[in-house]
This record gives sequence, structure tokens and C-alpha cells, in this order.
Amino acid sequence: MKGIKKILFHLLLLFFICSSGKIAAQQQAYFPDPDTAIQHRLEEWKDLKFGILMHWGTYSQWGIVESWSICPEDLSWATGARKKGVADNYTDYVKAYENLKTTFNPVKFDPEKWAAAAKDAGMKYVVFTTKHHDGFCMFDSKYTDYKITDKNCPFSTNPKANVTKEIFSAFRKENFWVGAYFSKPDWHSDTYWWKQFPVSDRNANYAIQKYPEQWKNFTDYTHNQVNELVSDYGKIDILWLDGGWVRKKTEEEVKNELFETYEGSRWTRNPQSQDIDMPRLVKEIRAKQPKLLVVDRAVPGEQQNYLTPEQHIPDTGLSYPWETCMTMATSWSYVPNDVYKPTNEIIEKLVDIVSKGGNYLLNIGPGPDGELDAVAYQRLKEIGSWMKINGEAIYSSRMFTVFAEGDKIRFTQLKDGKTRYVLLFDFPEEKITLSKIPFSKTDKVQLLGNNKSLTWKQTATGVEITIPAALKSATDHVWVLKVTSN
Repeated sequence: MKGIKKILFHLLLLFFICSSGKIAAQQQAYFPDPDTAIQHRLEEWKDLKFGILMHWGTYSQWGIVESWSICPEDLSWATGARKKGVADNYTDYVKAYENLKTTFNPVKFDPEKWAAAAKDAGMKYVVFTTKHHDGFCMFDSKYTDYKITDKNCPFSTNPKANVTKEIFSAFRKENFWVGAYFSKPDWHSDTYWWKQFPVSDRNANYAIQKYPEQWKNFTDYTHNQVNELVSDYGKIDILWLDGGWVRKKTEEEVKNELFETYEGSRWTRNPQSQDIDMPRLVKEIRAKQPKLLVVDRAVPGEQQNYLTPEQHIPDTGLSYPWETCMTMATSWSYVPNDVYKPTNEIIEKLVDIVSKGGNYLLNIGPGPDGELDAVAYQRLKEIGSWMKINGEAIYSSRMFTVFAEGDKIRFTQLKDGKTRYVLLFDFPEEKITLSKIPFSKTDKVQLLGNNKSLTWKQTATGVEITIPAALKSATDHVWVLKVTSN
């Protein structure tokens, strides 16, 4: 009887955990930054709409998932991504992975080419991985030798060895906002994964309360590196922090996490606060970069200036600033012969996101030679062709009172409220009827890419707009009607 009760208790507990996770995913908390200058800067960021994210590091040589193959957790997508034939055990694998520094030589690295292609695609901001969870710095940090500019990395002798500086400079010249991705956890640092103890999961592998000096060293290390980025690399518009498990936790949260985290086929427990003093860090860096937006991903609080749903588009519009980060191919990092999303799908996702009030951060992973895949360049060119005609329905737009009518129609509007856009995923057969968007008698309608005014009339079921079939060639992928009020 006691055994049955125990089983029932654990089943109920698991049900509660799963239910709580679903609710949390649907109701994310947002805490606005009280600084009005940051609030204004967020509105400017919302005008940009479309950006490029780039995951790049030594792991590109093996064509595997970034960083995660050295995480000892029993995660199928991490362990399954380990480079085959490298080592017989985990310890030797990590050594081989970290030795990739000695062979990393991306001689085709050309950030000006990247920036030109992104600009042509209509992108307005860039976020680059200055350091991922593996701890390898793609910038010239003076606090570690695990970096691209170290003498044991063959690319260190290249004039463009400090790739972060080169990328930021190239994109800044094209009038991009510049964002620095930075991982809070650092799996190479002895102050995070302390070599005195074995590692078992993604978290710090020692008791922080027992070894406070070790954690202080890690906190200082983190602050020092972030301060390097905001001090030595020109104007930074966005600090995009990843690794949300590194955060301050209350005593209650620590207790709850004994039962809340289930990953794949095993339990991973790390019920301790990993507090790196984010309020102090933000104060430090904003003393140098006052308008810097900080994105402390997945950590509710004032240091998460906007939220970042990953590989997912919300079902509806959200009341707070947000950005979908999503891969152009299947992986964040370079994978040989990866499959890239069709141009039509990328544009439809952009339209869907913008209609719901969000920004679209589209990721491309450069290869080990420093070049992007030819397919990625082709996608950027095709997106740019569409944006040149239809971009006015995207940039500086805001949500309409409703974001959609059915599955194939989206709406946006300009901030003046006088100009609205109807974005059609399918070209209609001569006529289309809209019931969600009101018209006034003097409204004018045209299809972007053609100057001809379209005829429309009010009917019992809505507004009927006549669109001649000959106008289909004005653009492709998504067709945009511009509705102008006098």
C-alpha cells in the first residue's frame, strides 16, 4: 500500500510540474526598465524589425552543434551531435574539442561581404556570438588565452584576427545596430567548471555557498569580459546575454528546483543561486554605453529589456517588446550540407512576426573557412528583392487592432494610424473580401510594386477589393496592399 501511495504521489508531482511548465510558457512576466531613455531606445529597436544573428566558433570545423557536445548531460541533441571517432570517453573528447583552437584558421573571413549581403536583404541589426558556452572568445580578451587571438591559434597572425572588432566595424559602416551575444556560463573557465571537481551538468560544479571566493572570481571574470566589449569595441547597441540558468535565485526557488527540472532521460539538479550581480553589471556598462539595451535571456527582471522566443513564433501579439530568434537552416552553427528554409517560408515568417508586433532575428552560421554557404547568400538576395518593394509595410510598423484575418492574411500599420497594410500570403483570384479592417469613403488602395489604384466597395460581408490578375507579377512570395486614409 505504501508503495502505491508513493507512486501516486510522484505521478501527481510530475503532472503538476508539466502543467506549471505549460502555464509559465504562456504567461511570461515582463518588467519594463524604469529608465525612460531605455524605453525610448526600445521603440527605436522595434522600428528595425529584421536582424541577423551569427553563431560562429571553433566548433564549425567539426560541423557540430555549438558548445553543447561538451556538456555532460544526457541530452540526445547534445550527445548525439558529438563528433564521431574523436575519442573513446568524455574527458578525451573535451580535450580534443578545446584543441580545435590550434587548427582554427578561417582565411576566407570577409565581414564586409557579410554586412553587404545582410544590408541588401533589408536587415537592420546584427548580433554576433563573441563567446558561447564553451568559453572560446571570438574577441581579444586579456582575461583568457582561450581565444581566437591567442598565439596558438593559427588565425592569430591574420590582420583580421580580432573578428568581433572586424564584424562590428563592417556592420556599423552599413548603419547597422550592433549587438554582442555573450554567454554567462563559461565551461572552459576554472572558476565555473572547477577542475577540483567533476562536472555533471551545465551548471557550476561546486557549492557556491561553500566556496564564495571561487564564485566571486567567476563573477569578476564575467564583469571584466563584458566591460571589455563595451569599452574597446565601439558603440554597442545590444548586449544579448545567454545561459539563463546563471541567475540569482531566491531561497524558495532553490527549494522548488529540487523537483522542477527534468531533462530528457535523467534528472539534473542544481538547486543553488548563480548570482553574477546583473544590476551592478548593467550599471557598469551603461556608465560607458548609456543607451545600451540589455537582454538577459529567460531571466525575468529589469535586465531583460525584450524577450526572445527561440525557434518559435507566438500565436498572438504580445504586450511587451519581443524578438523571435530562428535559424535560416536547421542548426545555429555551421553544418555541412545543411537544409535552408525556402525564401517564401522566411518571408512569411517575417510578416507573421511583424504583424504580431515582434522583430525577426534570423541566424546564419559561418563555416570553418569564414565564408557563408552559397545558399544563404542566395536567400538573402531573394529576401532583399522582396523587401525593396514591400519593406514599407515592415519597417517602423506596429500591430493593427487585429493582426490577422484567417491563416493567409496579416495586417500592419504605421505609427501615424493613417496608413495600413494588408499582407497576402496567396494572390487572390481577382477579388478579396476583408471583414477585420474598416475603410472610410476616401481611403485609397494600391498594391505595392504598382502605382495603379485599386477599386473597392463596401459589401454586407466586408470590404471587397478588386485585384487584377495582371498585377501578380508586381512582386512575389507575399503581396501587400497599402491602404491610405486622408
